Amino acid sequence: MEASSSGVTNGRTKILHPVAKDVNIFFDELEAVNSPCKDDDSLLHPGNLTSTSDDASRLEAVGEVAPEKNRSNGLYFRDGKCRIDYILVYRKTNPQTEKREVFERNIRAEGLQMEKESSVINSDIIFVKLHAPWEVLGRYAEVMNVRMPFRRKIYYLPRRYKFMSRIDKQISRFRGWLPRKPMRLDKETLPDLEENDCYTAPFSQQRIHHFIIHNKDTFFNNATRSRIVHHILQRIKYEEGKNKIGLNRLLTNGSYEAAFPLHEGSYRSKNSIRTHGAENHRHLLYECWASWGVWYKYQPLDLIRRYFGEKIGLYFAWLGWYTGMLFPAAFIGLFVFLYGVTTLDHCQVSKEVCQATDIIMCPVCDKYCPFMRLSDSCVYAKVTHLFDNGATVFFAVFMAVWATVFLEFWKRRRAVIAYDWDLIDWEEEEEEIRPQFEAKYSKKERMNPISGKPEPYQAFTDKCSRLVVSASGIFFMICVVIAAVFGIVIYRVVTVSTFAAFKWALIRNNSQVATTGTAVCINFCIIMLLNVLYEKVALLLTNLEQPRTESEWENSFTLKMFLFQFVNLNSSTFYIAFFLGRFTGHPGAYLRLINRWRLEECHPSGCLIDLCMQMGIIMVLKQTWNNFMELGYPLIQNWWTRRKVRQEQGTQRKTSFPQWERDYNLQPMNAYGLFDEYLEMILQFGFTTIFVAAFPLAPLLALLNNIIEIRLDAYKFVTQWRRPLASRAKDIGIWYGILEGIGILSVITNAFVIAITSDFIPRLVYAYKYGPCAGQGEAGQKCMVGYVNASLSVFLISDFENRSEPASDGSEFSGTPLKYCRYRDYRDPPHSLVPYGYTLQFWHVLAARLAFIIVFEHLVFCIKHLISYLIPDLPKDLRDRMRREKYLIQEMMYEAELERLQKERKERKKNGKAHHNEWP
Repeated sequence: MEASSSGVTNGRTKILHPVAKDVNIFFDELEAVNSPCKDDDSLLHPGNLTSTSDDASRLEAVGEVAPEKNRSNGLYFRDGKCRIDYILVYRKTNPQTEKREVFERNIRAEGLQMEKESSVINSDIIFVKLHAPWEVLGRYAEVMNVRMPFRRKIYYLPRRYKFMSRIDKQISRFRGWLPRKPMRLDKETLPDLEENDCYTAPFSQQRIHHFIIHNKDTFFNNATRSRIVHHILQRIKYEEGKNKIGLNRLLTNGSYEAAFPLHEGSYRSKNSIRTHGAENHRHLLYECWASWGVWYKYQPLDLIRRYFGEKIGLYFAWLGWYTGMLFPAAFIGLFVFLYGVTTLDHCQVSKEVCQATDIIMCPVCDKYCPFMRLSDSCVYAKVTHLFDNGATVFFAVFMAVWATVFLEFWKRRRAVIAYDWDLIDWEEEEEEIRPQFEAKYSKKERMNPISGKPEPYQAFTDKCSRLVVSASGIFFMICVVIAAVFGIVIYRVVTVSTFAAFKWALIRNNSQVATTGTAVCINFCIIMLLNVLYEKVALLLTNLEQPRTESEWENSFTLKMFLFQFVNLNSSTFYIAFFLGRFTGHPGAYLRLINRWRLEECHPSGCLIDLCMQMGIIMVLKQTWNNFMELGYPLIQNWWTRRKVRQEQGTQRKTSFPQWERDYNLQPMNAYGLFDEYLEMILQFGFTTIFVAAFPLAPLLALLNNIIEIRLDAYKFVTQWRRPLASRAKDIGIWYGILEGIGILSVITNAFVIAITSDFIPRLVYAYKYGPCAGQGEAGQKCMVGYVNASLSVFLISDFENRSEPASDGSEFSGTPLKYCRYRDYRDPPHSLVPYGYTLQFWHVLAARLAFIIVFEHLVFCIKHLISYLIPDLPKDLRDRMRREKYLIQEMMYEAELERLQKERKERKKNGKAHHNEWP
């Protein structure tokens, strides 16, 4: 779970500061005011600062640098003074020597310091260590508009922290049965968590004296230093006389094997963090975030942001917010399930099913399926009631409203985080053109309207033709999914007869459940196989479109992958929810697939049990598989790498590896960044909302998974992956629009699930129109007497088709061959004026279903829009702080202008007196 505030990661109050836009006034007065300064040493124990560059720099300021120790920890050059800001890795045997030499020569020309080191394990591997001196950092920080602290301010206490303090007081009452200090981070572990609060402004070398610089080596933290070096590497040429630049191209063509910033030492320590403090920020993150022992604590979002950057910090902030919002949804879903459990003994429908020993049901498949008593479905009728009861409609409405509240409050939460993290006025720089786009359209150029420089241009006709081809590819892949679902349908209609003729009585008597269970497992395997194919197809189609920038490429790829995986994961669920048993015909006139296989029917207790099984099995298997791939796979890979290292070392197993060697042996971050993490959670959000009316326990399963997911992701980022480059972002990007789309779809699907899949509407129509209480306005359990008999139609067995006629004549039930059997439908008896025609009750139920869908959708959409209107995107206290800062800026500008005028007046008076004294 996330912290109550990005600026208050331990639940304590923290005073925030004003934020302001850049103003064109004297820098002395205020150029751009923003959020708190982040002192990189503020979270570490004094006396235990031996593993980071900031630690060594602070010791150096008082003349206590230990170069030998710095050289041994793998974070510095051989001299023990220059901190390693970035690592490049290549092999001696790589043929791209000339490109590397030009690239490295230009690196030195930019002012970066370089040192090379051979691998301890394999002398063919060369590590290039890069260090950015102060002059380079200052020059490029100014180019990149890196905001740094320059003035402290006075602020006031927002109301939201008082609210959180009240929550903590309420929680403290239950300390007897809750873990020690629930949710809040331990003060003993983070004694110096409170940070200095400062205004920030874009760094300027000309006005350097205005910034708060205690030590030049610690002024830029490690993440910022690495980001600056990466920015430089992306703009360095590797071929003279040609416009071929950037580290990414060299990684693509194999000139370098890897490029990454270093972790800040080991994440483990022999000493306890409570007694000796944290060895470094990585160790601190492991102990207070990635360790399983703190699963019930808030996430230290400020620490995550400082170490991994704003983009990763926002992902964990969103994941924590989503997990926290799942608590009420999981509680209500569990309540609906428990309500079904407590009312099970009083359910008139399940009672009638269990007591219907004299009602014989028609076979559910051709030939091999026998006649069966309706009472044999007693267990399934009771299980169906657990999910399909009077509270289901309420829960569907609640979840639709919950999805809206979740998204609206996330916008408010994101605004607070953006304010705290100095992102309110941050805008992405003008993105560079992708190298592939540049190479493809280098011959066609036009003037960029922003920069005024010529750039490659893609013609409109070319773009449209590529989009048409890409859309055709998407349509084809959706057809592949439909074909896979069609294959599952064929499997179901074929195997139900096979299981009905099985030797084992357990399977023979539960042929439909066995068919559904095996079909779901096969469907899951197909889903996982198609996911591999979809990734390759989405990559191919996205590259075919030739997006101009990286963000356009990322958005296009994200939409394709989400569409493919969403359709792949939910297509079978849609089939079971809305098509299974809906178009089967009736005994004597069954509809068939390819005029051969009889379409599958629902169980006598309804189709909802099949939908519950589909959702439960897919959700559990998917989450288990994802968790294994996220943690188990990297663990196995890293274990295998360590095993090979030990074999290559031979007897020298106690050799101490430098940090760059240890990080190189870790797994690189996914090629698509946070895409897989977001996609997993978005698909889970779809499962939690779209068919929640059929499976109320979905939010509870999602909550339990996410509590584990947060720590799995944290452990993976801190211990199993190389340190990703810290990058900035102000929101979760295109994923928010996808979440809104899922929220709208969930309203529609839940309306159809309740109206069509569930028996809620037929029961309601019976209670008010055909039951014992008809016309009395009542709808209790006493009004449901006779519902089961009224929902079943009669069929004359002699009217069976030859290929549908069962092998048994039903004499095992009464000793004589059966004449009639029953089936679920509203049709006239065989000897009526219109045999097997629809009854008036059928049309009443159909009209009620359509009316419910319309009313439900309109009601819920109105509630959603009303909530969206009532909940502002900016919290009131944040809006007040932003207004206050404008007032402060005006005061500062007025004071600065007044001071300037007074200074000019004094100078004029002084110059006037001097001129008067010089007059003869």
